[in-house]
Amino acid sequence: MEWKLFADLAEIAGGKEVEVETDPGETVGDALAALVAARPDLEERVYDDGELRDHINVLRNGTNVRAEDGLDTELDAGDELALFPPVSGG
Repeated sequence: MEWKLFADLAEIAGGKEVEVETDPGETVGDALAALVAARPDLEERVYDDGELRDHINVLRNGTNVRAEDGLDTELDAGDELALFPPVSGG
């Protein structure tokens, strides 16, 4: 499964796309754990005491997983995952 990373998350990870291994039936949380295991420098930016930081947005197929089952959202083959830091404008 491929993660698309944006803004400083891509910089920290060393690229805008990171491939991770996932199995059928795994969750978005499992895929996020695999991403952080592959790019450990992301951990501090993504997690706070083991919980997803409130301001980090995780999208599955363009939908924020908070609108689904959060990190417990099950993955399907071909899902697209994206990780966004907070976005602000001015």
